[in-house]
Amino acid sequence: MNTVIIVAHGSPSDPEPKQAALDALAAKVQSFCPDIPVKAATLAKQGALESALGDCENPVIYPFFMAEGWFTKREIPRRLEKMGRSAAHMDPFGIDPALEALILQDSLQAAKDAGLEPAETDLILCAHGSKIARRSKDSAYAMAQKLQAAGPFWRVRVGLIEEAPFIETVARTSRQGLCLPFFALRAGHVEGDIPHALRLAGFTGPLLAPIGEHAAIPALIARAITRYIAN
Repeated sequence: MNTVIIVAHGSPSDPEPKQAALDALAAKVQSFCPDIPVKAATLAKQGALESALGDCENPVIYPFFMAEGWFTKREIPRRLEKMGRSAAHMDPFGIDPALEALILQDSLQAAKDAGLEPAETDLILCAHGSKIARRSKDSAYAMAQKLQAAGPFWRVRVGLIEEAPFIETVARTSRQGLCLPFFALRAGHVEGDIPHALRLAGFTGPLLAPIGEHAAIPALIARAITRYIAN
């Protein structure tokens, strides 16, 4: 029997709340695929990954990350190797094809609630970016291109925290718009850096919850897991 372990980065400065949030997500995912054991581990909580792996014979890692990058390609495999363990790896959350429709639906509803006409509105995807891992922003740009092609918004733009184009710069040049944090968990960047950048830009549009908190996410993850295990 495969056991799926949802792995996220977590918060090194305060690991317990993010671990609890991921545990709650895993329990919801489990309810949608009751025949597949689902556990959770944040890398920031010491011993969490080891505990989740336990005596699992065929573990599968579901990376609750927005992109393939250093954590999914290097850090998780390094930790498994250090433990003398191996595991299959699924694609990370942020490149799930089902995210496009969910983000579009969520953003359009937010625009409607704010009285914004999508054809005259920017949708800004706020993502992490990295000065070191150059590909970490790729999934955000790929999503922006898909959403732009879908057509309802005037522009779909990407603003980054750790590299240009920075969120403040992008928000400052938006006539009107709304921002969606392209993040899995609500951590320091979502609670601090993004609102701060928007305030500096004088941006007054809606700031949505990070997409990883959407109520439909547990079912989306469960579908991905079920497909993976079936194949």
